[in-house]
Amino acid sequence: MALINSTIKPFKATAYHNGNFIPVSDETLKGKWSVVFFYPADFTFVCPTELGDLADLYAEFQKLGVEVYSVSTDTHFTHKAWADASDTIGKIKYPMIGDPTGIISRNFDVMIEEEGLALRGTFVISPEGEIKVAEIHDLGIGRDAKELLRKVQAAQYVASHPGEVCPAKWTPGEATLKPSLDLVGKI
Repeated sequence: MALINSTIKPFKATAYHNGNFIPVSDETLKGKWSVVFFYPADFTFVCPTELGDLADLYAEFQKLGVEVYSVSTDTHFTHKAWADASDTIGKIKYPMIGDPTGIISRNFDVMIEEEGLALRGTFVISPEGEIKVAEIHDLGIGRDAKELLRKVQAAQYVASHPGEVCPAKWTPGEATLKPSLDLVGKI
């Protein structure tokens, strides 16, 4: 099943967030733009580089009205222990969701069943709860938060400008396209 434009499936979980454990559900994500950022496991190698990169740009996501949620199949207790043990993870200000049952990972089709771990999946979700961007990486390939920020900006632009689309490498302020018969074969 294609995930793009599908509505996120129901879930309930606990996240570690700014020194506290908080409830998070599919309903928490609705009403604002969200990024759900799956990674395999705490206390690993590529994961802290990605989560740290997201932490460094978190204020930029917040300026766009976007909440970021990282998710792994670890528990929220493990997330706390990792934040306490690692300077990189300790700087995170976004919620870190625990998915020890794998329900959320399965909902987003990123679960590696034989390992009980999630693939590196990145999802941009509209305020209506619809998935607008879905990207899944092999475990050895890290992601770039700056590129994710650009994709969020493009998704928000397209949502607020019906009839316009963002071409490759589009950034805010650059020209967009208005698909029409006149453009066919001219680009």
